[in-house]
Amino acid sequence: MSSNEASSEFSPENHRTLISIASASIDHGLAERTALPVIPQDYPERLQQPRASFVTLRIGERLRGCMGSLEATEPLVVNVAKNAYSAAFRDPRFAPLAREEFAGIGIHLSLLSRPEPLRFESEGDLLAQIQPGVHGVTLIEGNRRATLLPAVWDSIREPREFLAHLKRKAGLAEGYWSNTIRAECYTAESIGADE
Repeated sequence: MSSNEASSEFSPENHRTLISIASASIDHGLAERTALPVIPQDYPERLQQPRASFVTLRIGERLRGCMGSLEATEPLVVNVAKNAYSAAFRDPRFAPLAREEFAGIGIHLSLLSRPEPLRFESEGDLLAQIQPGVHGVTLIEGNRRATLLPAVWDSIREPREFLAHLKRKAGLAEGYWSNTIRAECYTAESIGADE
């Protein structure tokens, strides 16, 4: 089962609303240099609940920005507006989005479940618990922390390769292992602008 096939917690109308908020926040950022101010009470109750999200921007197949949060600390509609703005203008890997790029941008949202700690005795034990196509994973070692969203399984198929990529992202060597390393898993509901 891929992350896109997971049962949907949100309606198609909720999906359209969230994509619209993300797009409006980017447009507002182009004009005002700030994220769109969102009043949660203006939206359905389900979208007012605290939820973490990631916003990924693409131009064609090319990544143009991705920013998000792992912890649900604010209403989903507020989180999506902030992360859309950050993906467009604050991703350190890219220059801020230009007005002429806006029309060609594809917006993808990942709505994260609450992270669950994984309990494991070894790297092999951890690999056996990661479900390809389903789990996003956060790796924590000391002050190093990195995550890969479930959507990454579209390009990385093997759990061992997924974990190696996650270690590199956290600034660790691929062969690194210790008894203090921690991991959390989560799922994500995927929403694309093409819905």
